[in-house]
Order: sequence, then C-alpha cells, then structure tokens
Amino acid sequence: MKPIKVGLLGLGTVGTGVVRIVEGHQHDLLSQTGAAIEVAKVLVQDKSKTRAVAVPADKLTESPWDVIEDPEIDIIVEVMGGIDLAKQYIIESLERGKHIVTANKDLMALHGPEILAKAAEKGCDVYYEASVAGGIPIIRTLIEGFSSDRITKIMGIVNGTTNYILSKMSQEGAAYEAVLKEAQQLGYAEADPTSDVEGFDAARKMTILGTLGFHSNVALSDVSVRGISQVSKEDIAYGKRLGYEVKLLGIAERNDDRISISVQPTMVKMSHPLASVNGVYNAVYVYGEAVGETMFYGPGAGEMPTATSIVADLVAVVRNLKLGINGQRGFSPYKEKKLKTDEQIASKNFILLHVEDKAGVLAQITQVFAEHEVSLESVLQHPNALNPKAEIIIITHDANQAAMKKVLKQFEAMDVVHAIKSVYRVEG
Repeated sequence: MKPIKVGLLGLGTVGTGVVRIVEGHQHDLLSQTGAAIEVAKVLVQDKSKTRAVAVPADKLTESPWDVIEDPEIDIIVEVMGGIDLAKQYIIESLERGKHIVTANKDLMALHGPEILAKAAEKGCDVYYEASVAGGIPIIRTLIEGFSSDRITKIMGIVNGTTNYILSKMSQEGAAYEAVLKEAQQLGYAEADPTSDVEGFDAARKMTILGTLGFHSNVALSDVSVRGISQVSKEDIAYGKRLGYEVKLLGIAERNDDRISISVQPTMVKMSHPLASVNGVYNAVYVYGEAVGETMFYGPGAGEMPTATSIVADLVAVVRNLKLGINGQRGFSPYKEKKLKTDEQIASKNFILLHVEDKAGVLAQITQVFAEHEVSLESVLQHPNALNPKAEIIIITHDANQAAMKKVLKQFEAMDVVHAIKSVYRVEG
C-alpha cells in the first residue's frame, strides 16, 4: 500500500514532536496500521529558519494552500494554534475531503460543533485528543471507554501552569507573584499569563470535556470561571492546617439531566488523589454511574506527550482509511442542554472572615447561616499575631450557591465583619 501522506500546519514545539515520532516510529506505525505514514508537506512561517528537527527543504512551504490543495495529502495535522486562520484552514481542508487531527483547544471549544458538522457532511474524521490534558487519552476514554456508562461528574486539574504555581506556593510557602515570575522564567507560564492564571485555558478544556461527557452542546459561556490570581499564601497555609490543598479544578456535574460546569480554586481534602497531583502534571477524575470513580493522570503539555496524542489520532484515522469507515465516528451531542440554577448547584464551602474581636460576634455570624438554612461542618478561630482582628474559618456542609450568595451579601453589610478574605469550594 502506498504511504499515507500527511500535511502539517505548524512546526513549533508540538509539530517538531510529531515529526520526530512519525519518522522515528515508522516500523511501529506500519505494524499498527498496515501503511507507512509520511509527513509530505509542512507549513512554516519562515523556510530559512534553523529547526530542531531535520525536514527536507522541498517539504517546507510558507503557503497553507500548498498543503491544503495537495491532492496526494490525505490527513491535515493542525498544530499552528490560534483560532480564525486555523478554523479557515480546517474547513477548507474538510471541503477537499481531507481528515483532520488538531491539538487546538481554543478552536474546538469555540467552533467544535461547526467543524464536526462539516466533517460529518464530507464523511471526514476530526480527532482532537491532544486538545485536552496533553498526553492523557481522556477524550478517547470519554467517547469510547464510557460509551456504556452514564457520567455524572468530571473533575480535574487541566492546566499545568496554575498547578505548578499552586504546588510551589504550598511546598515553599511562597507568594503568588514570586512563583508566577519563576514559572515565566522556566517557560511554564507565558509573558502574558492571563489565559492560564485567570482560568480561561481550563474553561476551554472543560467546555470540551463537558460536551463529550454529558452529550450536550456546552458553550464556553456556560462555564463559570474564577482564576488563581487572588489565592494568597495565607489561604494555602490555612487550608493545609485543616487538611486541604488548594487546586484550580475544572468541575462538570450532572444531576437529573441538569448540568453545571465551573473552573475555580478549590480546597481539596488531602486524602483525595487530586490533592497529591503536583507540578505541571494534569489529572482528570471521572465518575460513572456504573464504573464508579476513575482517575487519569499524566503530563498535561510538552512536546512529546502532546505529540504522542496527535500521532495516536493519526493512527486512528489511518486505520479508518484502511477499513473505509472515515466519518462514522463523529460525535454529535444528542441531549438538550439544561443548565443548573444557583439553587441547584451545591457544594461545601471554606470561608475566612476578619471580624471584630469581641463577645457575641460568632453568634451573629452563625445566625446569618441559620437564616439562610446553611448548616456548618466546623467553625474555627485562629489567633494571628499579625492581625488585630479575629480570624474565623467556617466550613459549611453542602449549601446551594443562591443561599451562599445571600449569606456573603449579608456579611458585607455587617459592621462586625471587616473583610470576607476568602471563599473557596471544598471537594473530597
């Protein structure tokens, strides 16, 4: 059989990894697919640039149309990033009957339904395993491994940059700004870290996971997002004293066919497996009605882990080509999307208050919770030599968001409450 020819859009870190694996694993790929796989053309910005991997000059091009319009190319691998141009090139490739493998989470979170609909129309494959959690095969697992189960919750650490920052803050007692600067110097965080630290990157990934897990068309705007830039070393220290680690979690839940999806810094019980996931690693916890609890752990980014997921998708497309079943795996959400209201979203909560240090204050505070039917798991008062005000830590039992918003609003109006320093969801 003649080689399956691949066009590569982009030759950055991940694209370089794809070339390395395809060229270095030819015997394995041939054994698994029955066909040789050849990277035939590569779109680059500058052909004259020195590269980390050797690609013959005649395979490099600065024109995307040399790749997209080449009739011999069967599969397009998009690793250039960005949204508008990537979407244009992928749609144009699908129009020409080419199959797509992409690592582009931003694109799939925002335009996934449109791209998948075009693929179905043209009988083409679109695979995007590498768009979430790098080297962890979580997308394939949700589509295939859980096809016979009903997922009720997906919870995970899906952004390595924020996990690195929070891990260092926990391990070293360092402040957020200092650790962020170190993460930027090491290349874990971008010069503009907003997408990572404010939770937007994780929100895009949770949009994809929520759509796949709940078979509903989840939009990015459906995700409630809060980042880690306001997490203090004091918050982390208090959490540790109470047996919690602070992690930026993506949480997607379904109850009675109503769903909620959020990204937020969360107090995770130290006995929970997610609490021990440190550094730039990712982990995704999936709850199924039949299987119970499962966890998937591994590197969330990087040249080779991400490239491994891309090449695994390549293998799947080539197998489909051999069997003549391309375009038949397409994922189509078939459930109506019903979002939970604030009254239907419930969780435990950690609250740190600075209050007047005098008799009767605690009774006033607990009365507010009672008025809104929020029961308390624990109430602790910790002396702090640096703070003349009393510091009270409250952990609630499961309470709905509507009630919690009313409680916090009432605290803001109370003279004896000087500051609501921190509020976190509690898991595990």
